[in-house]
Amino acid sequence: MQGTVIKSTGSWYLVKSDEGRIYHSRIIGKFRLDGKKLTNPVAVGDVVELEIEKVEEETALIRKIHPRKNYVVRQSPRKIHHLHLIAANIDQAIVLNTIVQPNLKQGFIDRFLLMTEPVEIPTLIIFNKSDLWSEDGWAMFRYMEDIYTTIGYDVLAISALENDGIDILKEKLKDKITLISGHSGVGKSTMINTLQPDLDIATYEISDYSGKGQHTTTFAEMHDLNFGASIIDTPGIKSLAFINMEPLEIAHNFREFFEKSSDCKFSNCMHLNEPGCAVKQAVEAEEISELRYLNYVTLQEETANQNHWERNRDL
Repeated sequence: MQGTVIKSTGSWYLVKSDEGRIYHSRIIGKFRLDGKKLTNPVAVGDVVELEIEKVEEETALIRKIHPRKNYVVRQSPRKIHHLHLIAANIDQAIVLNTIVQPNLKQGFIDRFLLMTEPVEIPTLIIFNKSDLWSEDGWAMFRYMEDIYTTIGYDVLAISALENDGIDILKEKLKDKITLISGHSGVGKSTMINTLQPDLDIATYEISDYSGKGQHTTTFAEMHDLNFGASIIDTPGIKSLAFINMEPLEIAHNFREFFEKSSDCKFSNCMHLNEPGCAVKQAVEAEEISELRYLNYVTLQEETANQNHWERNRDL
């Protein structure tokens, strides 16, 4: 029997069969992903083969994972040499942000795009809580919009609380499976409840003390929406690291850097200190965002420092 994983809770998975029944399922055997070390072998969105274990208790065994059309992974926050499988078989992704409450973390956008760009998953960049923006807030949004639309990303301002921009968002979600992620506190659960109120996903206020949100989603879960869309809601992400990626791989997945790199003096230019770097020249000419470039340099430094620490530890 075939089904789709709709929720991951660690050792157990909820699988919706093609007939519409829900089974509490567990894994039999070992599953690998291109030889990579995984903290979780099955993701929400996976299409799997089930063997019914106990009909009366609606439990089943996952015997096989069908080939994935794509998948999104992140470096495990607990095991730096392992990857955590976030979702599979998606059509697009959303990275949700805020300008205020909590304050914008622009570097997180670029880190999120570094997860979706290598697997060519279209990503929509949304800024929520527009009802709270002052004139400066709108100026910041327009600045961010210019950075990302210039390099081909779709950008949208919404207020989930006031229902502003939601109709446009629904059109972008319709007939697609969309992964939704972002920092805790950016209003992800509120946005999903606005899209479909009967889901009644728990929401919490931002802490006045820390200015940060609380994690309201504990496990990844797929929801079918009544206007013909499916979303995968994921837990709030605190940070993203990329020791699992090679330096050149990071460079190639900043799309505007890759486009310019053919004009660099050296074919393996890392766009850091090399002479004749077309990317650095484009930054100086304001053809490439300096913010994006600074985030890129930070990522390269983090990866180099972590790899250096790992090599010395093994000596």
